[in-house]
Amino acid sequence: MSQGVCKKVSRTAKEMLDLPDDIVIQFFSHLNYRDRAYLATTCSRLRLLGRSQYLWQSLDLRMPEFDVKVAKLFASRCADLRKVQFHGGISAHALIELKARELKEISGENCSNISDDTLKLIASNYTKLESLQLGWDIFGRVTSDAITEVAGCCTKLQKLRLSGIEDIGGVAVNALARNCPHLTEIGFIHCLNVDMKTLGNVLSLRFLSVAGSSNIDWLSASKYLIGLPNLKCLDVSRTSICYDALTRLLSSLENLTILCALGCPVLDHDPRTDKHKSIKDKLLLTLSTNIFEGLSSLFVDTTMEDKNIFSSWRKITMKNQNLNEVMTWLEWILSQSLLWFAKSNQEGMHRYWSSQGVALLLCLTQSTQADIQEMAVAALSSFATADYGYARAVAQEGGILLLLNLAKSWREGLQIKAAVAIKNLSYCREVKLIVEEVGGIEILANLARSKNRWLVKEAVAVLRNLSTGEIHKDAYVGVVQVLVNVIKKWTTDGDGILKCAAGALANLVADNKYSMLVVEVGGLTALVGLAQMCTCKGVQKQVAQALANLASHGDTNACNAAIGEEFGAVEVLVKFLYSPSNGVREVAVIAVSNLCFYARNREAIAAGGGVDALVSLADTCTYDAQASNDLQEKVVRALREFCVSESDRYGRYF
Repeated sequence: MSQGVCKKVSRTAKEMLDLPDDIVIQFFSHLNYRDRAYLATTCSRLRLLGRSQYLWQSLDLRMPEFDVKVAKLFASRCADLRKVQFHGGISAHALIELKARELKEISGENCSNISDDTLKLIASNYTKLESLQLGWDIFGRVTSDAITEVAGCCTKLQKLRLSGIEDIGGVAVNALARNCPHLTEIGFIHCLNVDMKTLGNVLSLRFLSVAGSSNIDWLSASKYLIGLPNLKCLDVSRTSICYDALTRLLSSLENLTILCALGCPVLDHDPRTDKHKSIKDKLLLTLSTNIFEGLSSLFVDTTMEDKNIFSSWRKITMKNQNLNEVMTWLEWILSQSLLWFAKSNQEGMHRYWSSQGVALLLCLTQSTQADIQEMAVAALSSFATADYGYARAVAQEGGILLLLNLAKSWREGLQIKAAVAIKNLSYCREVKLIVEEVGGIEILANLARSKNRWLVKEAVAVLRNLSTGEIHKDAYVGVVQVLVNVIKKWTTDGDGILKCAAGALANLVADNKYSMLVVEVGGLTALVGLAQMCTCKGVQKQVAQALANLASHGDTNACNAAIGEEFGAVEVLVKFLYSPSNGVREVAVIAVSNLCFYARNREAIAAGGGVDALVSLADTCTYDAQASNDLQEKVVRALREFCVSESDRYGRYF
């Protein structure tokens, strides 16, 4: 169970069983589907409560192990399932096996492998769907045929959001107009061709986004869109819309409240655009618009601070229904546009990010909509590595504490994205200091205890970044045992978990205090065992670096001697000296050189073939043009440790 929940439950099983049913069910609700099922196996009462309809109305299935086999195991619990989130094409196919006939909402991400056949099967099996969202990433295997099938099967559809479809033809759009009378929202994002003429036939539309879609003749398209009598919000961001089409839409759509046109190059270079923040009380949002100020104008309460407009709106108890729908839609529009800008790392955006973009993203991370939170966090992690200035802006706006709080969420999908964002931001020294000062190391250590491989991978990657260079001496004490346990638990390195864990330990053992602690908790044994088992060059290099750092303390502690006494440690380093990787060999040479501080270690290295390996490596450096001079110098330095007299048989190398 994630983050040690199983152990805690086992220790307090009696107390938990004494709790009222509603409290136990509430506890269940904060677990993912895997942990719910595990906990339900512990006793008959929990098994009964674990099958409560309340617990199985919504599922987040974005786990690497969710497939057809797992779906079949959970099918008996999904009779009342209403909402599901999934990840990738395999999970999409597995959805069919859930047999959740009451399913109303499906949301999928990274859908590049979904085909027409899979989408048609989903539509035919879940005819009560009211919301279908497939994105955020662009995918190209779905065609208009599948959309036509969705329209025919899912006649109760109210919301349809699709990304990256090559061609959305008139037949498919007319099918939606004809068969889905309750369809109020369409999002065709980054599509190559969209039949704008037939979109004008979907008279029930209130919210429309064609952001990023190309090949649109906007002068013609605007003529068709003004025929939508109920259209309230329109998003044309990242398209080639021109000023004349824009003004036609603003002046002719009577019920339009907001027109969002972020990152439209033709508009951005037209000086007339800046003169029209609004036409007929319709709000126009562009990259040059103060979005906080513009949104404040929508509210009757003029005392709301502009930058707090989102949080103030969320706190309103008696919400205006129309305005609530607009703000909810706008959160999605802004988050997916900002995510695209951050991922594409477009030039000329620095001023926008510093003036309001970062602040907007941080507001969106606090949304009550899960997918909005995750897109905002993903955007923060996307642009964080591009410039330390962005990382500092996030830190100054209080974003690090926000991300750490999100990392404590019970939703693993959000935890993963928050960890990725912190990882990318942590290259900035200011961010690293904040994480250490506010207790973020402990939060990340908890994530590394998870059973979710993706989550563990990102958590140990953050710890590796944070543990480089100068660190807060006491902040990482609890991390050492966690990292050692990660190495012992995860026996393969397909996702880089072991490389990151070994790298974090290598960073920590460079400090005298932590080097002793690592040895005391079994870290040396774990590292040697990892080196014996794993053939990945990246892992081997990190293990060699950890051993080199441990041995570097010489007579300041007992770590150097401990390595020589550790079964298999010398053999591992000798093996690394023969590695085909220059990086592994170079670090192994340093480790061997450091170990030679003690005579007993020198004897063990010589007996294990280490001197012969160094001699062989010296010959390789002499004749191999690709071998670096630095490596050659390190080999010579290591061999010198064995040269006790001029008559020594290795003296000819000096």
